[in-house]
Amino acid sequence: MSTARTPVTRTTTVLRLLGVIVAVVAIGVVAWAVLTAGEAIAHAHPAYPVLLGVAVALAILALVLLARRRRRGGVGRTTLRIVLLVLAAAGIALLAWLRPFPAVEPALGAMRSDAAVTVSESPTEIVLTPEGDARGPAVFFQPGALVDARAYAAVLRPQAEQGRLVVIAKQPLGIAFLATGAFDEARARFPDVAAWALGGHSLGGTVAAIQADAGQHDAHSPAVALFFYASYPASDLSASLRIPVASISGSRDGLATPAKIAASRANLPADTVFTEIDGADHAQFGAYGPQPGDRPATIDASEAREQITEATTRFLGGLD
Repeated sequence: MSTARTPVTRTTTVLRLLGVIVAVVAIGVVAWAVLTAGEAIAHAHPAYPVLLGVAVALAILALVLLARRRRRGGVGRTTLRIVLLVLAAAGIALLAWLRPFPAVEPALGAMRSDAAVTVSESPTEIVLTPEGDARGPAVFFQPGALVDARAYAAVLRPQAEQGRLVVIAKQPLGIAFLATGAFDEARARFPDVAAWALGGHSLGGTVAAIQADAGQHDAHSPAVALFFYASYPASDLSASLRIPVASISGSRDGLATPAKIAASRANLPADTVFTEIDGADHAQFGAYGPQPGDRPATIDASEAREQITEATTRFLGGLD
């Protein structure tokens, strides 16, 4: 009898030990995320901080339950424990992957209000409001995947300084596809804005294209222009888009590579304006440090940002 029970007992012991390890690792990953990107998490959409809190609560609950003596279960209970361990490990990996790229200077400095621009922040957006009467279309911007929304304050603030309202979305978990309704929410919050120019970086540009295509025919506060930062549409919009489009990219981009940007021409209107910033990489369209998979830039960040801003201003200025 005892010999038949031994393998089950050993399996249960191993699974309990693995459960403790997984729970401790989960707490460690949360601690790592907070220590390395705490300010970005504090300024992020609430979804990720809530997810971190839930992860810690579940890990502590697991440790408490594992510390209690329990009767040995059968094959069904063992299988359930294995499944839960696999799901927990996958959840921990996702939690680590979702850690945001924190904004750095000069973006953090651009988040301060002054006599020209008032900066306000909510759990779901950053708003740069120009002093005096706003002019031309307002700007709605979707950040790149996992990037702190504040990272785009420096490159977009010049548009506010020139009199445009600028709204930067904070996406749930830093994923633009989870913020497809953000443009409609911004329009509802600013009912006096007559028109919008939509833009986005990387994955944010892909989602901005979807939103612009859907919003260009709206009778109230329509999308009247679209601009990409190191990005391109996910589908063919060459026939459906009836608004001005600009694509601004970097010659050293390792993610939205020059080849991918060139291929995107077929999916955009024939009169799309393409501007390539010689020497710029993918991460220089924001201010959040290096990004895995990118190529080294051959110009410094300030020069790249100046050229990106100039190209954006030239495009948006043509809409006034």
